[in-house]
Amino acid sequence: MILHAAVHALVMAAEMAWLLLWPLILGFFISGAIQAVVSHSEMAKLLPDDSPRTVLKASLLGAASSSCSYAAVAIARSMVRKGADFRAAMAFQFASTNLVMELGIVLWVVLGWRFTAATWAGGVVMIVVLTVLLRLVFRDRLIAQAKVQAEKGLAGRMEGHADMDMSVSDGPLLKRLVSAEGFTATAHYFVMDWASLWFDLGLGLLIAGALAAWVPPSVWAGLFLTQHPGLASLVGPLLGPLVAVASFVCSVGNVPLAAVLWNGGASFGGVIAFIFADLIVLPILDIYRRYYGLKAAAVLFAVFYAAMALAGYVVELAFGAAGLIPAHRAVQVLDQGFAWNYTTWLNLGFLGLAAVLVWRFLRTGGPEMLRQMEHPGGRGPAHHGHQHHR
Repeated sequence: MILHAAVHALVMAAEMAWLLLWPLILGFFISGAIQAVVSHSEMAKLLPDDSPRTVLKASLLGAASSSCSYAAVAIARSMVRKGADFRAAMAFQFASTNLVMELGIVLWVVLGWRFTAATWAGGVVMIVVLTVLLRLVFRDRLIAQAKVQAEKGLAGRMEGHADMDMSVSDGPLLKRLVSAEGFTATAHYFVMDWASLWFDLGLGLLIAGALAAWVPPSVWAGLFLTQHPGLASLVGPLLGPLVAVASFVCSVGNVPLAAVLWNGGASFGGVIAFIFADLIVLPILDIYRRYYGLKAAAVLFAVFYAAMALAGYVVELAFGAAGLIPAHRAVQVLDQGFAWNYTTWLNLGFLGLAAVLVWRFLRTGGPEMLRQMEHPGGRGPAHHGHQHHR
């Protein structure tokens, strides 16, 4: 019985991974191409304050950055140390994990375009709410204390990712993208984003597979009060982030679990709030403590949680009023299975693209940069720009 249940969970996780493969490759390729022309070294200079214009810049820069939650948090701390406004850096951090292309593509494939639209629209609302709340409760004195702690340089995760700047800055945008240097930078970002996220993706798939196989839908229906639609809409955005905190899964890795929650009866706004909550999982809360101090970390958790829940409510109300909340909970990732269909052909095609990018990565000094990302602090290419190869 136990063996059968374990095999069932692993099969469910494998089926999810197969369905997610091509959108993940496509998303990371697009993300790598964008990062190849956006310089990390210039970001801090663009975020001198928390004005609406600066917050907009921070959001756009975040959307053009890596979707890895740990990398986003590390980059935000790096920007603060280089002089960026603290509140603007937090907006960058949120956009980096919620407005990125790869998350939208995966959500579209797994849950449908309405969830992609809701995540992006709700992400904008969340950043606005976040900025307002930070101005109200995260006062200048606390920011000064957080900056003092940040200057200590205590390590979190993906510090090397924050130190790296492999972008191409010379010439028009299109020319940079199609150049040999741009191709090399895209390949390096592609592989390093996979290296940053493989653990969370794998953990998310295993947890989602186990929950889909072992937890009856009635459990989720009871937790999210599915039999009482009014109460379900009320408690969903409050419970969603808390489930995320307990799951330890962040970034794109929480999409399979979001599918399990939706299939189990969680409200639309509750699932969206869950997706937003990758920046308050327990390991990242501990990183906030190391980066900015215990008091600042506690305030950040409270502010982030409130912003996620409020954004979930806004999405629930707005999409409900517009009739855009899906009427059915048929999530194909949970019962797709393996078949010789369009998913297989797309996976094979994008695996070919991935092979080309990995080949370029290996031929242009990529492994050394990967070591620098995992063990920052030494002298090497990760600290002195990207050595492009033709």
